[in-house]
Amino acid sequence: MSEPSAANGDGKEPDIELFVKAGIDGESIGNCPFSQRLFMILWLKGVVFNVTTVDLKRKPADLHNLAPGTHPPFLTFNGEVKTDVNKIEEFLEETLAPPKYPKLAAKHRESNTAGIDIFSKFSAYIKNTKQQDNAATCHYVSYLAQKQVITFLALERGLVKALKKLDDYLRTPLPEEIDANSTEEEKVSKRKFLDGDDLTLADCNLLPKLHVVKIVAKKYRNFEFPTEMTGLWRYLKNAYARDEFTNTCAADKEIEQAYADVAKRLSKS
Repeated sequence: MSEPSAANGDGKEPDIELFVKAGIDGESIGNCPFSQRLFMILWLKGVVFNVTTVDLKRKPADLHNLAPGTHPPFLTFNGEVKTDVNKIEEFLEETLAPPKYPKLAAKHRESNTAGIDIFSKFSAYIKNTKQQDNAATCHYVSYLAQKQVITFLALERGLVKALKKLDDYLRTPLPEEIDANSTEEEKVSKRKFLDGDDLTLADCNLLPKLHVVKIVAKKYRNFEFPTEMTGLWRYLKNAYARDEFTNTCAADKEIEQAYADVAKRLSKS
């Protein structure tokens, strides 16, 4: 257990600075779901904090000395450096606590694991080396090409399956949405986010990754989330309506650029 901070003691605001990955220009917010995760948490907590973008190509000496060998995101809290994302999340939830700051932990355990395998399925799908068919007549080459196409399709199906699992969770009513006195069964959830109508730590973890999947899959695979996944699309629509999410996102071009090398390798024959 960490010691109580000034945030909960004498009423003073803690001195917080969040360091996140910089974009292509060295100043804007770069592509990093983990940076956005912490950015969202601090914003939702309603605490005053500063954000510094770190250009990994020209990392200032003072930052190198502050957190040697550490890449963003990391933060300083009243002068103390914290570098592990999961531990930072736990620390912020415990230290920036009610009544002054809102509790962000999800009420339902399942909300924390919903969509947990989407990003790994996406990574396998987007990084798969799929050779393109060419004019070679070698049966062995053709056989390999066929195997690679089959693998590619299998990876795409794996991603769709993971997305469908999340969609099912978002469409299934939470216990509090079910009226025990009603004669009509509540079949589809109407909640805005994973755990209800408020953003939680679960959303801060999932949404940045889900956004990356949406942008990159469309750009380099012409793959879009199936329209029939209404729960998923409702979730994204509600997320894009929140400043805490949209204003902490990297620009689409930043996200696309981050996967450009992978896409180039995939396009080679």
